[in-house]
Amino acid sequence: MKEPTKILGDERRAYILKRLQESSEPITGGELATITNVSRQVIVGDITLLKAKNEPIIATSQGYLYMHASRPSAAERTIAVSHGPERTEEELLLLVDQGVTVKDVRIEHPVYGDLTASIMVSNRNEVKQFMEKIRATKASYLSELTDGIHLHTISAPTEKALDEAEETLRKEKLLIDLE
Repeated sequence: MKEPTKILGDERRAYILKRLQESSEPITGGELATITNVSRQVIVGDITLLKAKNEPIIATSQGYLYMHASRPSAAERTIAVSHGPERTEEELLLLVDQGVTVKDVRIEHPVYGDLTASIMVSNRNEVKQFMEKIRATKASYLSELTDGIHLHTISAPTEKALDEAEETLRKEKLLIDLE
C-alpha cells in the first residue's frame, strides 16, 4: 500500500488557508494534520505563519476558524460578569439561549495585563463541547485568576437581543452593572 504523500511548506499552508476559508465550521488541527499527512505540531506552526501574514484565523475550543471580512454582526458589546467556575456553563447557556454568540473571555491580570481567550460559542452544543474540553483537559478558567471577575465580547443580530441577554444575567446575579 502506498504511503500518502505529505503536502510540503507553502503548498500545505495554501491548502490549509483554502480549507479554512471554505469552511463555515471550525476545523481541528488533528483533522488538518491527517489530511496533509503531517503532525499536529506542524499544523500549529503553519497556523502561526498564516497569522503572521495577517490571515484572520482564530483558534477556538472546536478548532481553527477563518474570520471572514463580511459584514460585522449587527450588534456587539463587552459585558462584565462575576461568578465562580461552577457557574460557567450556566452563564454560557443563558447567553446562547438568548441568541448571543460569546466571542471571548478577557481578564486584567496584575502582571500580564489583558489576557484574552477565544470562546466562540453560539449554541448549546458548542457550549457542551467547550465544557467537555475544559473538563477533559482539567484546564483552569481565566476568571480563576481574578476571583471570578471577567469580561466577554458578545454579539447578536440585534441590540435588543444583547439587552435581553444582559437582563437575564442581571436576574441571575452574574452581571456586573457598570452604570
